[in-house]
Amino acid sequence: MTREKKRISFLGPEASFTHLATSKVFPTEQLMPYTTIPECIEAVADGTVDYAVVPLENALEGSVPLTVDYLFHEAELYVTAEVLSPIEQHLLVHPENRGAESFEAIYSHPHALAQCHKFLYYTYKHTPLEQYSSTAAAAKMVAELPERNIAAIANDYAAEKYGLDIVQRDIHDFHFNHTRFFVLSRSNHKLTDPGHEAQIKTTLMITPPKDDRSGVLHQVLSVFAWRQLNLSKIESRPLKTGLGNYFFIADVLEDENAAMMRGAFEELTALGCGVKTLGSYYTYNS
Repeated sequence: MTREKKRISFLGPEASFTHLATSKVFPTEQLMPYTTIPECIEAVADGTVDYAVVPLENALEGSVPLTVDYLFHEAELYVTAEVLSPIEQHLLVHPENRGAESFEAIYSHPHALAQCHKFLYYTYKHTPLEQYSSTAAAAKMVAELPERNIAAIANDYAAEKYGLDIVQRDIHDFHFNHTRFFVLSRSNHKLTDPGHEAQIKTTLMITPPKDDRSGVLHQVLSVFAWRQLNLSKIESRPLKTGLGNYFFIADVLEDENAAMMRGAFEELTALGCGVKTLGSYYTYNS
């Protein structure tokens, strides 16, 4: 009996970096492209799909605020895996415009444009840079408009998929450029397919006490420090309740069910903090 394929939403269209990451973890499932990150997340939240894959953090540009904020304010979902993917950005044009020395505009995702800032500044300083929903969507648009002398920043697969020429390779500012993607689900479980790294990780969203007393961040960090729980990341995001009000997102290199982690949750609650766990998960490399 043939198993029904799982449905996976991802930030599309096909050939986006998210699509490549999704294909790594779900090579035989039904992949469904969505136009925006909130649409991907809502698709799994309302049961339309089984999993959603969305970008969370780039090594050059930092966190993707829309993903972080949506998971904190809007969705009750869990991280079942993360995928780390190398990012290589290229300048793509329609074959009919390959010989052009200048362009009327260059299109890509905001993060991709930022990752290629130096190249764009020194090579196409006076060319308008236009933000698009994804690198692949920008490439698809360039392919559909050969009459316009425009370019896109995207990957090799996008060039192949949409029949574009690569006029300049590896235009990102720094060699080490990776993006981290979350695999989201409505249920709290871990993907344990072959190929994941051994280290487990838990992502927490911590809201400080409302009394705004001094030393709160130090107290929060101490909860993990004396238990020898290693934080691989911590950052703040606005609570959207007023200036100076923040929550923290922290990655802890331990399973949320470990005794020390349960004790940390209890102490944070005793300090007056709100704690939202996104679950424990393993890392896959693509």
